[in-house]
Amino acid sequence: MDSVHYDQVGTSTTIPLALKILIAGGFGAGKTTLVSALSEVRPLQTEEVLTGAGIGTDDISGVEGKSTTTVAMDFGRITINDDLQVYLFGTPGQDRFWFLWDELAFGALGAVVLADTRRLADCFPSIDYFEQRGIPFVVGVNCFDDSRRFNLETVRRALDLDPDVPMVLCDARDRQSGKMVLISLVEHVARQRGEPVPAA
Repeated sequence: MDSVHYDQVGTSTTIPLALKILIAGGFGAGKTTLVSALSEVRPLQTEEVLTGAGIGTDDISGVEGKSTTTVAMDFGRITINDDLQVYLFGTPGQDRFWFLWDELAFGALGAVVLADTRRLADCFPSIDYFEQRGIPFVVGVNCFDDSRRFNLETVRRALDLDPDVPMVLCDARDRQSGKMVLISLVEHVARQRGEPVPAA
């Protein structure tokens, strides 16, 4: 429910309802790219250059061209209307930053798990995390230019997902494609809560 506050001259101002959505997935799955594509403001990013110190710790097989990594989170914002804003929190993909996840997940409406078919096993930890905590999520299969394409049911079986977990093909670079992933998540949450599914 919106909160109403009054400014110094007594005019009421409405604070918009804020929804929090996590963007998760493995290392190099496209989380930072998706937040950047969706955010209406310049996103906050905590990317650092990969260095020799990560050798033996960061597995870059399949994403050898990746030169940076998120070390805390990405943050972006989408204004739906005067009464509703969506805040996007991109999670770090590497195991050594997982201590941040519980804080980021607190109060989240749900999550998007980005899957990279070149490194599909990398999204298992994200899926396990949300399943164990009962946080609704959808899987967005990020279609990289150099990756082999699989139909969604093949990917579903490979990830051993429950039949009710929505899956969508997406391009994390494309704003409209990213919006469809978020709409899929909101519809999924509404169905789980027994609420009317909002119009797209």
